[in-house]
Amino acid sequence: MFFRLLKRVVTSVEPRLLWKFIYNFGFKGLISSEKFKRRIKRGEYFPAYLHLSITNKCNLKCKGCWVDVDAPVEMISLEMLNKIINDSKKYGNYFYGILGGEPFFHPNLFDLFEAHPDCYFQVFTNGQLITHAMAERMRKVGNVSPLVSIEGDEVVSDERRGGKAVFNRSIEGLKNCLGAGLLSGVATSLCKTNIDKLLSEEWLNRLIDLGVHYVWYYGYRPVGPLMSTDLALTAEQLLRSRKFIVEMRSKLPIIIIDAYYDHLGRSLCPSAVGISHHINWRGEIEPCPVIQFACENIRDGESVYDLISKSEFLKDYRTTDTDALRGCIVLERPDLLKSLVLKHNARDTTARQTVLQELDAIVPSFSQWAPGYEIPEKHWLYYWTKKLWFNDFGAYNGKKHNTEQKKIALELALKNDKYKDIGDKLVEVK
Repeated sequence: MFFRLLKRVVTSVEPRLLWKFIYNFGFKGLISSEKFKRRIKRGEYFPAYLHLSITNKCNLKCKGCWVDVDAPVEMISLEMLNKIINDSKKYGNYFYGILGGEPFFHPNLFDLFEAHPDCYFQVFTNGQLITHAMAERMRKVGNVSPLVSIEGDEVVSDERRGGKAVFNRSIEGLKNCLGAGLLSGVATSLCKTNIDKLLSEEWLNRLIDLGVHYVWYYGYRPVGPLMSTDLALTAEQLLRSRKFIVEMRSKLPIIIIDAYYDHLGRSLCPSAVGISHHINWRGEIEPCPVIQFACENIRDGESVYDLISKSEFLKDYRTTDTDALRGCIVLERPDLLKSLVLKHNARDTTARQTVLQELDAIVPSFSQWAPGYEIPEKHWLYYWTKKLWFNDFGAYNGKKHNTEQKKIALELALKNDKYKDIGDKLVEVK
């Protein structure tokens, strides 16, 4: 698998772009992770990676999206983006996830890429604005990897994303990226309506045939103005997705990313362990994109480092989260998140100003945390990469996790006797 993957990447990605990826993302990313580990030993928390949502403007209206796409258009300025990145680079951060809305609506996006040739940017996009000319612009700047979101087949994509011909238009943008020799990926928010078709070897082989280099699977979160709790995965589906990812990593020549497990298959939350936080188009500093509350804004005057590392809200969030569970606080303990927000009088960072009510509407369910059902990495590349540079960094060590939420989730989610053994195992965890 490894040598087939290596051959695919080397023969399809332009050498200059591949070098940018290896050096700006790979080498500098490892250094950033090492600096993060040294900071937390001193009790200082500043993430190794930042996600930046640069606009709320989008041409789609997806279920489960946290963005107010119907609100007046807002965009973070290039000046503020440069401030964030310049401040962060002082502490070893050179990788940034760029989100929206749809990031390619931002008029200064390529100015940002060009201003920081020493950084690497992964753009989360629906792909529909990526023309051949735009793909060529990304090839020219060289430090960008487009990650095209595909949420289902032709029928499911239209229903899930509120548009017409969504699948085909996204595939067309993806093909333009691949044709330009860009390192390109596909992201999927797994839910009940797409898991059977997109969590399959057939789908991955189709992407390999297209020339796609990596895929990113993550679980659907029932958040936002079009929240749908019915789409959230069951315990069985979450375990199935983890098993599938581990097996396919050792079988198919395509990189498969997940951000919720360490090398031993133990669950984690990147924002809870502090390796990643989020800044939105208003400059609000949030734990992660789906937790739309903040106490600090980059316009508050201090450096981004000081604002994040000194934040009592973020500190309490990390401690509260890791004390109570190893999964997603939004899915498993929305009540706990609400209490935290009220305690710190954190701002609702949305235009709709209804996120507290949305938390009340979330029915507690399963996330990636399934104690007793850990599935370790099989392939050496993923095992050692995670062991050294992507794990819980001791955030959960020695903590007695509360199983009450698991009991609540069992009552609500494990309705089929087929999964009784899973439920019993979870309840037994001390």
